[in-house]
Amino acid sequence: MPDSRPDFSAAADQLSSVRDFLRFALSSFRAARIVHGHGTSSALDEAAFLILETLNLPVDDINPWLDARLLENERNAIAEIIRRRIETRMPAAYLVNRAYIHGIPFHVDERVIVPRSYLGELMFSGIFGGEEAPLIADPDNVGSVLDLCTGSGCLAIIAAGIFPGAEIDATDLSADALDVARINVGEHGLEERISIFQGDLFEPLEGRSYDLIIANPPYVPGGEVQAFPPEYGHEPVMAHLAGDDGLDIVRRILDQAADFLNPGGGLLCEVGTGRERLVDAYPHLDFLWLDTEESEGEVFWITREDMT
Repeated sequence: MPDSRPDFSAAADQLSSVRDFLRFALSSFRAARIVHGHGTSSALDEAAFLILETLNLPVDDINPWLDARLLENERNAIAEIIRRRIETRMPAAYLVNRAYIHGIPFHVDERVIVPRSYLGELMFSGIFGGEEAPLIADPDNVGSVLDLCTGSGCLAIIAAGIFPGAEIDATDLSADALDVARINVGEHGLEERISIFQGDLFEPLEGRSYDLIIANPPYVPGGEVQAFPPEYGHEPVMAHLAGDDGLDIVRRILDQAADFLNPGGGLLCEVGTGRERLVDAYPHLDFLWLDTEESEGEVFWITREDMT
């Protein structure tokens, strides 16, 4: 039986166009049973992302470049990034140190979870200041935002764009994650608007209050973390693990959030698949559950008044 493993050296020598390498990467990823979910949802999307990012091209559409012929150093670089993706099972975003939310680029590495929150999608969907704007009608009236469990800082940076008059605080327990957040805040020129605090949830924020709190905390049950495929195992465990039922951190946020919200303020929080468990645990709270194109009931909104 012939060897079915990809021949990366032959690919670098014999393939010539972006189209050739897209086909090679797709075939190789599918044969290797690569797991996706870190910003891409299929082998084709991930192959395109890695090729375009390696070539320093816009990542939104590979089609204009499919017939472009590649130089030797470009062929070698693409073959190498495909090899590393398969042999290390490292998420693609870590290999190129870049992830995108709604076209906005962020630096990422193994100190932070790869950004892929439904909150980012929701924040651009019109729930804040859109035509229907069910949560906040006028973003200009928001003067203060807190991003809990900020990780790479991506949601704080998105919030800075949506709420032009807001001062934004971002917190995380991980000093390593906050080093990455500082890189991103600096790259986006937002050092004067985003303040970063290290600590356990609200602990470093005594005396502060906010018009809006956004939170994408750890919410994966312990059993699921233990069963992670290799790709997810490269991410910090503390960014996923949240007790036996996945709600340890969310419960703590709910128990404290009202004390840090201004009158009329609200909490927007992602909980993964924990909706039913959360509703059972807090039957007295009136959660508003929000859907996205790829999720149903994984994000809730609740106002300060509904928590008190």
